[in-house]
Amino acid sequence: MQLPIQSQSTIYAEAWEAAAGPDDLVEIARAADRSGFAYIASCDHVAIPRRLAAAMSTVWYDPVATLAFLAAATERVRLLSHVAVVGLRHPLITAKQYATLDHLSGGRLILGVGAGHVQEEFEALGADFERRGPVLDESIDALRSALGPDEFPEHHGKLYDFEGLGQRPRPAQAHVPIWVGGSSPAALRRAAVKGDGWLPQGDPRDRLPGQIAQLKRIREEAGVAQPVVLGAITEPLYVGEPGWDVGRRTLSGHPEALAESLRAYRAMGVHQIQVRFRSRSRSELTDQMGTFGAEVAPHL
Repeated sequence: MQLPIQSQSTIYAEAWEAAAGPDDLVEIARAADRSGFAYIASCDHVAIPRRLAAAMSTVWYDPVATLAFLAAATERVRLLSHVAVVGLRHPLITAKQYATLDHLSGGRLILGVGAGHVQEEFEALGADFERRGPVLDESIDALRSALGPDEFPEHHGKLYDFEGLGQRPRPAQAHVPIWVGGSSPAALRRAAVKGDGWLPQGDPRDRLPGQIAQLKRIREEAGVAQPVVLGAITEPLYVGEPGWDVGRRTLSGHPEALAESLRAYRAMGVHQIQVRFRSRSRSELTDQMGTFGAEVAPHL
């Protein structure tokens, strides 16, 4: 699941998150750890322009700091950037941050990357907004090298060129998985050709099978033989009968009924689902997470 509190767009934030803070994040991360969740995720924005602030809010925690903080409070759950806008930073900076996170967490990092969409953010940081797609493509290649096993990584590209520069600590993992976010044709192609995984951005169920088939076709044509982890973001969930208005799109009800609905994603070829629970408080959220882990997940 993507963590609450650390990003508070009006599209998905619950009212209680506005007054929440670090202690709440720790308890939610620990609940994910206890309940068998695969990963917890944090977003990435550096600065939100005033024109977008009403909808997006300006609450966006730094993903490296947030995930490192929560790594110390958890033992098993993996740590996902969903997604890091890596084109905002030089790959050696990104590699230094995330290699350190992987080292400190004992190899729990999943590096989710995306192109970004806020033009003013790029302009303020001196990054190329118009060419953010090609920048991301090369950044992935550079990060493959910089997060690999070599103390002195090497990359020679059109935008970035480095060798003979040592970076330690190295990641704890021999291979840091890179998952590519986005559902545009360019993002789908990028995930197919360069990704270890694909993080679609809320594609509805009826669109996913076609997207997955296209990704597999592109990957096969590119001659990429390694398996790819395919993801999906589910509808909002509430385990049990809510007794309050959780919205018409929310899936709610008995655990077995929820599991039956969610198994449709597996039938499409999805490997991992990202869930978000409706809640009115931290305790209701962690209760939902615990019930999901105990009563829904076993049926998946």
